[in-house]
Amino acid sequence: MAFEGEITNNLDGLFLSYYTEGEPENDGDTDVDRYLAATHLQPTDARTVFPCFDEPAMKARFSVTIIHRRDTVALSNQDQADNNIMDEEWQYTRFQPTEVMSPYLFAFTVSEFKAKDSYPPERRIKIYARPDAIEAGHTAYADSITGPIMDFYQDYFDIRYTQKLDQIALPDLGPAGMENWGLVTYQEGVLLYEEGVSSYLHKEVIAYLIGHELAHQWFGNMVTMKWWNDVWLNEGFASYLSYLAVEHVEPGFKMMEEFVAVELHTAFEADALASSHPLSPPADEIQTKDQIMGMFDSITYSKGAVVLKMLADVLGEHIFHKGIKIYLEKFRLKNTDPYDLWDALKQSQSEYGGHVDIEKMMDTWTNQIGFPVITINTTSGEAEQRQFLFNDTTESNLLWQIPVRVTSGSRRSALEWIFTKTVSKDSFISKKGEWILANVNCTGYYRVNYDLANWARLMNEMENNPETIPLLNRGQLIDDAFNLARANLVSVPLALNSTRFLSNEREYIPWRFAVENLKYFFLMFDRSEVYGPMRKYLQSQVTGLYNHFKNYTDNSTVPEENHAAQSNQELAVRLACSTGLPACVDMAKDLFHFWMTNNTNKIHPNLRSIIYCQALESGGLKEWEFAWNKYQSSSDTAEKEQLREALTCTKKIWLLNRLLDYTLDPDKFRLMDVSSVIASVAQNEAGHALAWNFIRAHWDYVSQLHAQYLIEKVTYRFSTTFELEELKLFSSKYDLGSASAAVQNAIEQTKVNIQWVNNHKDVILDWFLTETR
Repeated sequence: MAFEGEITNNLDGLFLSYYTEGEPENDGDTDVDRYLAATHLQPTDARTVFPCFDEPAMKARFSVTIIHRRDTVALSNQDQADNNIMDEEWQYTRFQPTEVMSPYLFAFTVSEFKAKDSYPPERRIKIYARPDAIEAGHTAYADSITGPIMDFYQDYFDIRYTQKLDQIALPDLGPAGMENWGLVTYQEGVLLYEEGVSSYLHKEVIAYLIGHELAHQWFGNMVTMKWWNDVWLNEGFASYLSYLAVEHVEPGFKMMEEFVAVELHTAFEADALASSHPLSPPADEIQTKDQIMGMFDSITYSKGAVVLKMLADVLGEHIFHKGIKIYLEKFRLKNTDPYDLWDALKQSQSEYGGHVDIEKMMDTWTNQIGFPVITINTTSGEAEQRQFLFNDTTESNLLWQIPVRVTSGSRRSALEWIFTKTVSKDSFISKKGEWILANVNCTGYYRVNYDLANWARLMNEMENNPETIPLLNRGQLIDDAFNLARANLVSVPLALNSTRFLSNEREYIPWRFAVENLKYFFLMFDRSEVYGPMRKYLQSQVTGLYNHFKNYTDNSTVPEENHAAQSNQELAVRLACSTGLPACVDMAKDLFHFWMTNNTNKIHPNLRSIIYCQALESGGLKEWEFAWNKYQSSSDTAEKEQLREALTCTKKIWLLNRLLDYTLDPDKFRLMDVSSVIASVAQNEAGHALAWNFIRAHWDYVSQLHAQYLIEKVTYRFSTTFELEELKLFSSKYDLGSASAAVQNAIEQTKVNIQWVNNHKDVILDWFLTETR
């Protein structure tokens, strides 16, 4: 069959990439560009590389022979079968046939990359990267955890991984990682760890991503969804299981706390809009490439993970675990839909004696949009459910089967069910004026509202006896209060009152939730008179936390034995500097100035992105150009990422415009980094309008990768009628492709923002003024 395809530059299909490295024959003194070829075929680009029926249910064995230059190495899904020299310049490599798999999982690379054997040969696990990165040991951390994560999955699934596993760190790749069977590809910035340069916290990113992609070797590769409308069966499972794997391998990371902070919050944010979509929309609604690409969003990844965790909690881990093993074994090398999973879990439940109607319950969470808020009256014990929407004027008749774990000051946690619009439960009644707490440890995918008396009791408890409220719930109470206020279900002062206890809080999770929610206030009000008193209040609240870590910070050290404390130190310094705490601002300026004048960077890697940002925000052209020159000359991936973000922090509009223009030059910014640079400029109040004008002027170029993410971040601050009209005009005049749904979400969110700001600006200003007098 005659076929001709293109090698692209837009990171889809078969694409070209490059990196800069010294010439060995000149002792490495002369930098030259080295080129490589790689593939990224998910979801529908296999057809651009070879003729095929390019659908997930069209599984086959793939045999490939690659003709390539003699000084390069070819990798593919399977082991080499043979390798022969053709002439002085060319050779061919023929690979063993793959497992039966979907076309989007096919992959190959041709490069001059190297790998170190970190395991006994029989493990057949290697990580490939640029030769200088291998020699510098930048793959050492990834090497050290890949085997243990793989062992965890093999034990958990009770199915051995029988083929080789190559992981490769590419200079260019659209997604952070791609699970191609036996040849997993990563952006090098998220796989490499550089001692003395990378933040200690970057190890969590690496571990999570490896856990995610290796989970796919079973969920997605071995057992695949029938069609893209159920891609959450791949991505939701990989997201959830990766936390279990990393919790097992790196228990100090406290990944199950991070799960609530990241996945639950992300899912809630996206699913509170009427323009959201079900986890499993009808297949006939997901047909074009743009519609398929639109499914790779936070609903699929985060909501998918959260509802699976909720199901595991309701069934019990042993039933859920056994059901997964039944599912994988029964459908090995086949395709499935959610009902195949429910059947496997029902089989497991029948063996252990459970009573949950799994299909009926899960239909309410997978086949309809959104999630519920339950409102509990602790005097009567009555609880009501309704769909939670930021735009609460939208009518909804949706109902869910909700598992509610509830406790109080004197009672142990109990599981209650809410099936109907309204129920009455004795366990929801406050005995002797005690506080009632629902969704204990945040195992459920729903928000909780209470009568005002119970809110007051809970907040009093957090201020006076915070340790009696579970750590995750101290964070979730803040999150629920703020989001209920955004939906006009409680008053904004009630939400703001939930932050009062933070002045004495030293744990990370409550602060993390507070900062995430207060970002919305900053985005809505950092261009108004609310900003001054709000900034003053937050500065006073964070001072205690900043001082808690001050000895570490001033000496550019971190609490090395405690991962959560490191995260909290980073949060404290970031919030203290961003609110102008003099001790923090002076510390950042002094450390950066020392680097500039002594050419010695003594800033701890954990704190570099914050301190670089603060120094450039406070500084001028001299500081910005110093950072830009360091960015251009650095070969350290982690350092480049930290500097790239810092360059967007300046308040000088002409420098931000200069940076935006640089994103159009592939020699200055790789295509995969363009959207993150523009998004970071948009998060800077001085760059918000610049970024919006810029993406409209250059949409065809900047939207090639991560268009959905770009729209979300650039429009996140929109809160005026003028901005809404501009957004509507943009949606009607531009070819939005896979970003269409994201633009509709942005339009809805902007309407919500306009109404919310108009309704609450004055009361918010009064609250902050009162608190800071």
